[in-house]
Amino acid sequence: MDQNQNLIAFLQKAVQTRSYSDGEGPMAELVVAEMQKLGYDEAYIDRTGNAVGRIGCGPKVIHFDGHMDTVQVNDPEDWEHDPFGGQIVDGELWGRGSVDMKGGLCAAVYAAAAARDAGYLDGKTVYVTGTVCEEYCDGVNLELFYGDTGLKPDFCVICEPSGNLITLGHKGKAQVRITAHGVSAHGSAPEKGKNAVYEMAEIIQRVEALNARLYKPDAPHGTVVLSDISCVSASLNAVPSECSVYLDRRLALGETLDQVRAEMDELVAGKDATWEVGCLDHVSWKGRDLHYVPMHDPWKTDEDAPIAQALIDSYATVCGHAPEQFDFWDFGTNGITPIAHGVPTIGFGPGPYKLAHMTNEHTPVADVELAFEVYKQLIANL
Repeated sequence: MDQNQNLIAFLQKAVQTRSYSDGEGPMAELVVAEMQKLGYDEAYIDRTGNAVGRIGCGPKVIHFDGHMDTVQVNDPEDWEHDPFGGQIVDGELWGRGSVDMKGGLCAAVYAAAAARDAGYLDGKTVYVTGTVCEEYCDGVNLELFYGDTGLKPDFCVICEPSGNLITLGHKGKAQVRITAHGVSAHGSAPEKGKNAVYEMAEIIQRVEALNARLYKPDAPHGTVVLSDISCVSASLNAVPSECSVYLDRRLALGETLDQVRAEMDELVAGKDATWEVGCLDHVSWKGRDLHYVPMHDPWKTDEDAPIAQALIDSYATVCGHAPEQFDFWDFGTNGITPIAHGVPTIGFGPGPYKLAHMTNEHTPVADVELAFEVYKQLIANL
């Protein structure tokens, strides 16, 4: 088989390898085995569970990252094709992770080896990482990888799906838990207690009003959504003593975390309620603790930045024309970590990201092959 056929066969195996968050072990083993087959100088699973590959030993370090984990499939009977079959139908590769984001990861694994074979690695080192638990703890995986290795790349490419549009950044994120406090009492005498759910009711209305204020028709804007609600009650015959909601706040460019903190203060003002950052804790499949603090500013790389210009030139070389547009993701990625470390970062990946997490997720084979060629050319141009 030729290089493209090998790449697509690898992607099919990747889709066939179930890798839900915190259960990526078989996928990590698959990625490392493919790196070894391609002759990477180093290919290993780190103590977090990330698959790590290195080619070259030059002073300029280029890092490609793609996460291995996927969201779950809870409706296999509703799929047109087996969600773990990796079938190719009319040029589209079907299955969970085909878009988000095994296509980009597999393309990067092959591009680094192809760049070496083409003689593009003089003075360069290329790292490719397949990272864990991005769906819950984006960026923590790379924070641990950089911390363990002491690595600070010169450039980082996030291979999340973008429909092969050059993507210059993404929205920020703040996840917050608000807790309203009440006093428990028997259900037959509610006047002796204070219902925490009723205390929360006005706060929920304030959340809805905040989202309406943030909305800007036909313009980038922030959002806030109430994504979970729960209460604590001594029994079904008691007044709830506590009620909690979880908020997902996305920040457009120009919005700041300080602005979000002020908004949260306003939401609980005058109510017996408090708010805190909705931190998440996971344990990776290798047993490492992942502590995620979901507070991230939006970021954008300038079109004139060297990494952007190199990617623009690479795209033009491969496609025969300059890119007609750029994109800006409305979701978060592992890019928050290299950005926080001062690493010039950009996004580019195959597949329509609106199909991520969806029933009938599928990606054009040609998109994956194009991303592979662009990645290879980018290594040459950086």
